[in-house]
Amino acid sequence: MADRLMKVNSFTTLDMVEARAEGHDFEESTLATVNVTTPRGNPEYVRLQVELDNVDLGHLPPHADSVALSPADARALAADLETYADRVADATESEETPQTGGSDDE
Repeated sequence: MADRLMKVNSFTTLDMVEARAEGHDFEESTLATVNVTTPRGNPEYVRLQVELDNVDLGHLPPHADSVALSPADARALAADLETYADRVADATESEETPQTGGSDDE
């Protein structure tokens, strides 16, 4: 990722995930870095950061987005992520499990 703005190291939450940038007149896919941290010392919030790889983006200048979450907001987001992750995992498992007991052609 050229012109990286976020610091990426072994503590980075996710260093290469599929991402998409959408605007009113464009949609582009690329890789992204996602990180979750708190400020040092006595943190008052959880920071969620996202940076898309700008090498493949034609419509956006290099930038990183950041959201400051209260502990309650971070927990709500984590719960939703767990719920949707379970839904995707269940759907994936059902597609991989062979059907038994007959065929649809009968």
